[in-house]
Amino acid sequence: MHDIKITILFASLVAWATISSGQDAVERRSPPNVVLIMADDLGWKDLHCYGNENLDTPHLDQLARQGLLFTDAYAAAPVCTPTRAALMTGESPARLNITNHAGGHPENFRKPGTDLVTPTWLRYLPLERVTLAEQLNAAGYATGFVGKWHLSNCSSTTANTDAVQPTEPALRPEHQGFDINIGGCHFGGPPSYFSPYRIPNLHGKTDGEYLPDRCADECVDFIKAAKADGSQPFFLCWWNYSVHYPFQAPGDLVAKYESRRGTGVENPTYAAMIEGMDTSIGKVLAAITEQGLDRETLVIFTSDNGPFGANVQPLRAEKGYLYEGGIRVPMIVRWPGHVSPASRTSTPVTTMDIHATILDAANLQADPSNTPDGISLLPLLESGSDLDREAIYFHYPNYAFHKQNRLGSAIRSGDYKLIKFYDDDSVELYDLKADIGESSNLADQLPERAQQLRSDLEAWLQQTNASQPQRAR
Repeated sequence: MHDIKITILFASLVAWATISSGQDAVERRSPPNVVLIMADDLGWKDLHCYGNENLDTPHLDQLARQGLLFTDAYAAAPVCTPTRAALMTGESPARLNITNHAGGHPENFRKPGTDLVTPTWLRYLPLERVTLAEQLNAAGYATGFVGKWHLSNCSSTTANTDAVQPTEPALRPEHQGFDINIGGCHFGGPPSYFSPYRIPNLHGKTDGEYLPDRCADECVDFIKAAKADGSQPFFLCWWNYSVHYPFQAPGDLVAKYESRRGTGVENPTYAAMIEGMDTSIGKVLAAITEQGLDRETLVIFTSDNGPFGANVQPLRAEKGYLYEGGIRVPMIVRWPGHVSPASRTSTPVTTMDIHATILDAANLQADPSNTPDGISLLPLLESGSDLDREAIYFHYPNYAFHKQNRLGSAIRSGDYKLIKFYDDDSVELYDLKADIGESSNLADQLPERAQQLRSDLEAWLQQTNASQPQRAR
C-alpha cells in the first residue's frame, strides 16, 4: 500500500509538472520577430481593403486577407509627433505632454481673433524616456529603424526651459534603442521623394531613385542580415515618409490615376503615392516570406493620423481634428498561428495598445518608469476575447499647422464619442454606430450620457496631468 501511494504521488507530481511546464510554454512563447510599419498621413479609407475601390493596394489587401483588420483603430493624436512618442513609450500624448507636431507654432500661441493661449508642450522625446526599442534591445532583439522619426526637434523652446538642450542628432533613433537608423531625423517630411533626398542620413544610390523603394531595400537588407545571424529575434520599425507632403510619385503611377480622375480620384498624385507605398511594402513582405520567417514574425501596419487634402468620406474632417477623419486610421495585424486570417474586428484600439502588444508578445513587461496607457491586444488577436477597457481618450490642446481646428479633448466609450471644446466649454456627442460621419450632435438629446462621458474625460485629464489652454489676460 505504501508503494502504491508513492507511485500515485509521483504520477501526480509528474502530471502537475507537465501541466505547469505547458503553461510556461504558453506564457513564455518564443519571442517573435516584429515588423512595425507606420504610414504617415494615411487615411482610414485610403486602402482598397478598407473599401476604397478607386485605389489599388494589392499588398496591403493581401496582408489583410492573411490577418486581422481593425475597423475602429485610432491614432493617439490627430498629428504625427504625439502619436510617434506614444508608440515608443506606451504613454498617451497627454501624459507625455507631447501634444503637437514637432516644430509647430511658437510658445504661447494665440490664434488671431481668439483669447485661448495654447499650453507649452515638449517638442522631442527625451533621452531619459525608456522606449520600446530600448526594452527589446535589452532583451536580445536586433533593432532597426528606417524612415521618418520626427521626435528630435530642438529648434524651439520646450516645457522645461531650464534644461540644457540636447543637439538634434543626439535624439535620433540610434540613441533611443535602435542598432541602426536609416533616414530618421527631425524632418516631418522629406525635401524630395526622389534622390537626391537631402535627408541627413539617407543618401540616394542613384539620381531619381524613389524614396519608398529605397527604404524598402534598407528594410530587406536588415531582415536578411538578421536572418543570416540567426541568434536573436529582430525588431524592424519602418515609419514611412509616405504619404506626407510633398505629393510626389512615379510618373507611370500618376498617369494611371489621372485616367481615374473624376471617378472618385481627386488627387492623382496622392493616389499614386499610396500605391507606390503599397508596392514598397510588398517588397518587405515578400522578403519575410522568402526568408522563411512568416510564422515567426508579427507584422503590424497602421498610420500616425488622418490624411490631409484627401477625400475622407464618410468620416468628418481630416488631419489636425478630433473628429473621426483626423484620428481613425487603418490597422492590420498578421501573425500566422496566432491571428486568424481574413478576420475583422470593430473593437476600438489605439496607438498605445501596439506598444503593449509588442512587449507582451516578446514576454516583457512595461518599464517601471513608464505609465502604460495601452493594453495588450494579444487576447483579442489570439482568441477574439473582449478587451477589459471602458474607454479610450484623446487630448489636443493645440492648433494644427492649418490652424482651423478647435482646441479640445475627446473620449470614446462603446459606440459613443464625446468631444470637449475649450473655446466655449461646450461638448458634442455622437453615436458612431449610427452616425460615423458625426453629423448629429446628441448632447442635448442625451444629457445624462453626455455628462457622464464628460466627467470620465475630465477625470482622465486630471489623472494624466494634461496641459490646458489658458485665457489671455
